[in-house]
Amino acid sequence: MKLIYKHHLFWPAAILIALLLFNFIYSPDFFSIVVRNGKLYGSLIDILNFGAPLMLVSIGMTLVIATKGIDLSVGSVVAISGALSCLIVSQAENQNSISVVLTAMGAALLLSIGLGLWNGLLVAKAGIQPIIATLILMVAGRGIAQLITSGQIITVNSDAYAFIGTKALLSLPVSIFVVALVLIIALIFTRKSAMGLFIESVGSNPEASRLAGIRSTIVILLVYICCGLCAGIAGLLVSSNVSSADGNNAGLWYELDAILAVVIGGTSLNGGRFYLMGTILGALIIQTLTTTIYMIGIPPEITLVVKACVVLIVCLIQSESFRRVLIQRWRTRHYPAEREVPKHVN
Repeated sequence: MKLIYKHHLFWPAAILIALLLFNFIYSPDFFSIVVRNGKLYGSLIDILNFGAPLMLVSIGMTLVIATKGIDLSVGSVVAISGALSCLIVSQAENQNSISVVLTAMGAALLLSIGLGLWNGLLVAKAGIQPIIATLILMVAGRGIAQLITSGQIITVNSDAYAFIGTKALLSLPVSIFVVALVLIIALIFTRKSAMGLFIESVGSNPEASRLAGIRSTIVILLVYICCGLCAGIAGLLVSSNVSSADGNNAGLWYELDAILAVVIGGTSLNGGRFYLMGTILGALIIQTLTTTIYMIGIPPEITLVVKACVVLIVCLIQSESFRRVLIQRWRTRHYPAEREVPKHVN
């Protein structure tokens, strides 16, 4: 039991289960799943489907944070990716053409990789602090997305493009399979090869890693490229789900939610050890919390405040030092210290 308590996935899983139980108590139909036209529908399916973009962004963010970095530009990359792909599809004569859709998605992903490479070069080569380097693209990226869309919402009428965002595969949303594929690749990339060890080494002690022969520059470039690619895929899911691209609002606040998901999942902002499965649980917690807030009817103007308070409580529960202080105070209150027994004088 003690080993389970100490496992890094224990508290994220416990918090997620607690949220789900609260929803079940509040609305007994929360766990109900129905099949319509060969596709599953229900609150649990919606959490997985709508949380897919956040999970993708959080996977990339985990690798960046593991190197003691940060990427504040992922929300802007989400907007840019969706804007470019929708622009290419909308300008095609036949929007349902598979080749057109694949070209649009490929161009968006290549641009996302290039943006990730740009962040990596600023951090690894130019020596700019990650928070500043990515803040540049965070601000400029919104402008780039607005330029691509000409300040308008681009709509597309393409079933082929809407496939990954709205269609089903084996009765489940395609977006779930996209996340599963990216997660499996990331796990193989980091746990079945030396790259995971390199990432943790660079995050724990860059100087020692350099002396050990690890090329930290290459490692940092790779994690930022992966982060940009994950954000680009998330942008495709977001735009595909609504068949439109909004350069101003798409991916808004994703960077903050992704950082929270990574922290809730047990990865430290100080770099080093990282937990991809914990990050997935963290993203599910945030999406479940968002669903819960909307379900119980909290006014939209205070939604972010309630969400921030709950996330704060979650982080405090996960903090081992905080729990230690609470336990110590509880013991002091209910079991006051016994008086010292005087020593016998010989």
